[in-house]
Amino acid sequence: MPFAAYRRALPLLRIPFSVYLMPIFWFGLSALRQPFSPARAAGVFIVLHLLAYPASNGYNSYYDRDEGSIGGLKIPPKVSAELLHLVWLFDALAVGGALLLNWWFALLVAIYLLVSKAYSYEGIRLKKYPLASTVVVVVFQGLYTFLMTQIGVGASPAEIYHPQNLLLALVSTLFLCGSYPLTQVYQHQEDSRRGDQTLSLRLGIRGTFVFAGLGLLLGATTLAAAYFWRRELPNLLLFLLATGPVTFLFLRWARAVWHDARVADFDHTMRMNQVSSLCLSVAFVLMLLRHLL
Repeated sequence: MPFAAYRRALPLLRIPFSVYLMPIFWFGLSALRQPFSPARAAGVFIVLHLLAYPASNGYNSYYDRDEGSIGGLKIPPKVSAELLHLVWLFDALAVGGALLLNWWFALLVAIYLLVSKAYSYEGIRLKKYPLASTVVVVVFQGLYTFLMTQIGVGASPAEIYHPQNLLLALVSTLFLCGSYPLTQVYQHQEDSRRGDQTLSLRLGIRGTFVFAGLGLLLGATTLAAAYFWRRELPNLLLFLLATGPVTFLFLRWARAVWHDARVADFDHTMRMNQVSSLCLSVAFVLMLLRHLL
């Protein structure tokens, strides 16, 4: 039955995995000093995390046709034409939902969806180029999404383009630059088979962890400078406390990988994603509540 085919394809949208990206959403909101509508914020979250990101995931899966584990799915189902139908549906719903908020947000969502397709589409496939693909991902899932979230909730241009806010937007890209290669570290064999020269594959397993550590350290240092500039030292303290478990887990995992490269596997990668997403989200939600209360 057609419905059964769509149901089998639905997991490849990896909606739960899309929620791992929510720290950027909360970070963007926590940086705003002017009030915004909670209803609009909920709308932005639905458009990005339940529609746009899943559409991007599904399109990537359609062209990758992974046989091994991928983000959020240890054993992915076979790709079918129905998956592409779901991708187009989610694309349309994402842009249509964004239009209900404002047309600038809708335009940014549409651009994000097009760029994500260039990342995977076989005729372009930015994923084959380690530097180009990394720049696209960390900019569009970091700084771009940070600002897109603020535009979606209706923040004023003066606040969005204030130098302090732009510095925080840059921080989101630096954090992505550190964490993104870690999401590729268990897929070296699969990427090599397809001819995709990912950044993690080029760096090697140990090199990936060194690069990630430096990127995350640079992001944390820049964030500290931004909060000092904004005179928001309580936010810095919240960040340090909430991310303590992330630092501990990363260092413990890196130490284990240094002795046994097989530990750079799917299960450890997903655990790192889950813990970092939860801890960062908690930190930024607490910062947001400080401003609202």
